[in-house]
Amino acid sequence: MDQATLDVPSAPPIPSREHTSSNVLVATTAMLAFISFWRAAAVVLNDMGSSAFYAGAIAEHFVGKTAPWFILAIMLLAYAVRAIYIESCSMFVRGGVYRVVKEAMGSTLAKFSVSALMFDYILTGPISGVSAGLYLVGLLNEIFNYAHVNVTLPINASAAVFAVIVTIYFWWENIKGIPESSEKALKIMYVTTVMVVMLVVWSIYTLSVRGVHVPPLPHLRNLVYSSDALGWLGHTSLPYTVGLVGVLIGLGHSVLAMSGEETMAQVYREIEYPKLRNLEKAGFVILLYSLIFTAGVAFFAVMIIPDAVRNSFSDNPIGGLAMYLAGPLPLRIAFRGFVVVVGTMMLAGAVNTAIVGSNGVLNRVSEDGILPHWFRHPHRRFGTSHRILNLVVGLQLATIVLSRGNIFVLGEAYAFGVMWSFAMKGIAVLVLRYKQPGKREFRVPLNIRVAGIELPIGLALITLALVALCVVNLFTKQVATISGVTFTLVFFAVFTLSERMTGSRASAHAELDQFNLEAGDSLTPHTLGVRLDSILVMARNYNTLHNLAAVLDRVDTSRQDVVVLHLRFVQRSGSGEYELAPEQLFSLEEQKLFTRALEIAEKKGKTIHLAVAAATDKWEAILRAAQSLRASAIALGASPNTSVAEESRIAGLAWERLSCPKHQLTLSYYSGGGQEQVYYLGPHAPHLTPVELDLLHGIWLDLSGEVAPAELHHHDIVHFALEALQQDLSDERRQAIVAGLRRHLRRIDARRMNALPAAN
Repeated sequence: MDQATLDVPSAPPIPSREHTSSNVLVATTAMLAFISFWRAAAVVLNDMGSSAFYAGAIAEHFVGKTAPWFILAIMLLAYAVRAIYIESCSMFVRGGVYRVVKEAMGSTLAKFSVSALMFDYILTGPISGVSAGLYLVGLLNEIFNYAHVNVTLPINASAAVFAVIVTIYFWWENIKGIPESSEKALKIMYVTTVMVVMLVVWSIYTLSVRGVHVPPLPHLRNLVYSSDALGWLGHTSLPYTVGLVGVLIGLGHSVLAMSGEETMAQVYREIEYPKLRNLEKAGFVILLYSLIFTAGVAFFAVMIIPDAVRNSFSDNPIGGLAMYLAGPLPLRIAFRGFVVVVGTMMLAGAVNTAIVGSNGVLNRVSEDGILPHWFRHPHRRFGTSHRILNLVVGLQLATIVLSRGNIFVLGEAYAFGVMWSFAMKGIAVLVLRYKQPGKREFRVPLNIRVAGIELPIGLALITLALVALCVVNLFTKQVATISGVTFTLVFFAVFTLSERMTGSRASAHAELDQFNLEAGDSLTPHTLGVRLDSILVMARNYNTLHNLAAVLDRVDTSRQDVVVLHLRFVQRSGSGEYELAPEQLFSLEEQKLFTRALEIAEKKGKTIHLAVAAATDKWEAILRAAQSLRASAIALGASPNTSVAEESRIAGLAWERLSCPKHQLTLSYYSGGGQEQVYYLGPHAPHLTPVELDLLHGIWLDLSGEVAPAELHHHDIVHFALEALQQDLSDERRQAIVAGLRRHLRRIDARRMNALPAAN
């Protein structure tokens, strides 16, 4: 029996060209190994949390000592924006900015949104890597100074080299796949949490000893703008006379603490079951961590570090905070070293987050035909989209080299695209409330109905705030505006040109996943990478996969594997065997089927294994596959042409023809409405109704006294009755027994028919 399998998550190499036919064809794609909400939160926090190491100091540079209040407000706004992302994910599993904006407002604005977003993703990696390098180089130079070693590392150049090394390292981790990179992110967060707890406790102790001096509230009279804080608004009186404008300017210079939302949408594909609930948990964990760490550090720095020296720690605010805590100097120096090590690790983790997010965004664009399918071709060994990763990391490395490790050059251009992408996302979700008003698993809170029309007040207010910040940033951040608009227009032009070059081929099959193919010899648990007692799910076409959805609702795939099998019927050759070339066995039909099956599995947050088998007889192929895989159950969709009872009878006859050894199988038939009918193949204990149990017990009571003192059990009666029936079937009473059995079956059917109206 020829067959092709899709194994998840491992991916074998592509076969050499000389293989023209095969018994097994293995097909693999960049399928997911699902992760917990803790790991998902860790991936996002490696980006969002890393901003705690510089966001407060940069905001204070622009708007003075009121900066911590703006950082706190941005953290709360980030949680509100997170609600928009959760709602979009409830509509689309692959629900990043591009997909949502396209569904709501069309392809042109979607390409603009993703072009702007890519600008910040390309910058996030370098700015985080360079910042990590600055922390590390600063610590090394201090150590050399204390040790009286006459060595001073060039700060910017050394930071750039470190950023390059970190970027290449996380490129390789992502080539190997998300389980590896999310594991690293989680370990980084473990160490960071230890540092955060120590910092918070020590800072509270310091304030209890020295007294608490809360930063001034963000009134106009308390805002102190730097010379480069107002941009083109510096020539007007608005920042000094209109309180709302002043607040928006302060928020605009603090938005670099607000990132990671789009990465959360991309990581949503990898979150395990129950997906949406786990996404909400991840969002809440991110909120708590960012409030305590990012906002907390901003407040502690202003309250503890003296005003006269705080500016000297603008590139290392947590390090400066460590030096001004209450306690012995050697202990503070040691803690500062720990802060630098943790900061280096976390900022390096943000490099990974930028790669993960960029990869996810460009995958969505490629799936829609904006980029050629060539970009999504899976890695031969790991099944990841390595060509997109190569493109993203190449642009990031070029950015590091061109900036020469200057953090201020990178920082001035940051946060343009991310704010515009957030605003476009909010507008798109708002439009979809009316364009696609169907039921959602999650909605942004604060919705009221007036005359039967839903008014999404919460969603509208969040979107309005994002648009207002975008407009203010457009006029106050000159470098970000000029460089961001230029980059966005270039990327937009590239996307538009690529879409036209890709042409009709892309539009016809744009959203199909790509697969690696490899020839094999047999279908076994080892071939598929599954355990014994798996569930075999039969798939006819991509429109009738309700049996797969039903099985995934019931099965814990961490304990029991699910294999989806599609049969391709062929004619036997003269020798009675058949062999097909890979392209004959794996066609567009299988590609559509596999893509749809993967979408269902992603939505359920569960892992599946897919196979396509060449066959001449339906039940022979199904049962041979189940026996070879040592599956315990087979799940099928109810046939529109043949009754379930007839299908089961044919399956039973086919099972009897199998060569020994053969094991028992359970057949489950699922209708489109989710109803399940179960049958068994092979010897098995019958399901006895209450009527049959009462009949058996009554006979046992009647005969127990007759055979005393011998002990009689219920199974003795069953055994005796079966032997008597078998004896009667071998003599002249056979015809009478068969006739009686038919009358019994007719009575049972009549009872079932009479029971239907009552049940309905």
